[in-house]
Amino acid sequence: MHVHNYEKLWLGASLLLIVGFISTIVYGAAGAGITMVNDEGGQVNPQELGNTSGFDDPGVTKVGPNEYEVHVVGIQFAFQPSTMEVPANSTVTFYVTSRDVVHGFEIVGTNANTMVIPGEVSKITVEFDEPGEYGIVCHEYCGAGHHSMAAELTVTEPSNFTMQDDTQTQTGGNETTNATATPSGGESA
Repeated sequence: MHVHNYEKLWLGASLLLIVGFISTIVYGAAGAGITMVNDEGGQVNPQELGNTSGFDDPGVTKVGPNEYEVHVVGIQFAFQPSTMEVPANSTVTFYVTSRDVVHGFEIVGTNANTMVIPGEVSKITVEFDEPGEYGIVCHEYCGAGHHSMAAELTVTEPSNFTMQDDTQTQTGGNETTNATATPSGGESA
């Protein structure tokens, strides 16, 4: 049986393309360290956030030396708290959920980016090495006021950082702050 040269060419190109796709997937999964999002953040009842530990009074909590947890609630059209402060050279784990609709949570200037789904807790860990201002934006359309849904994260010098009260919890206001991020850096785990 005779196979035409064009058929051989197309067969070779197709096989090369398949090998290329498989190589890209293997590199992305193993070589570059890209991982899939898991569900280790847990689940909550969006109507009962006021009675849920961490989300009943969202804010910054010190959990260890240079380790902080930040609980954030997304609501139309704000993040609670709207301002957060953590020290530089710290590891911060964000636990983010939504009370109403699907939101996005992106810390501009870092690779911290996750979807915020009602009833689900998104967990994302970031290391902040340098002081700076970081904007937090909702990157998922959530309604007519989506464009104003933003918050601000301030990373300060460790010597200038103090928790606001004796319980080692720092809560921010519920107002919406439009912020712009200038530095880049940070790392997501």
